[in-house]
Amino acid sequence: MKRRILISHLNQNGCRLLREGGRHSIYINPDLKKVSAIPRHTEISDKLSKKICKDLGVLVL
Repeated sequence: MKRRILISHLNQNGCRLLREGGRHSIYINPDLKKVSAIPRHTEISDKLSKKICKDLGVLVL
């Protein structure tokens, strides 16, 4: 899955960028107070994208 598609999905579901790390972007779901790191690769595996969505409490793509 493309990183930009995952980030778009997270933004549509209320998640926001908390900060930029060295190699990851840190996203937060302010409603649930859950945090997850998203690597800065153009392609993110489906397994990892499902884990990120689950960590943030968002419906899986």
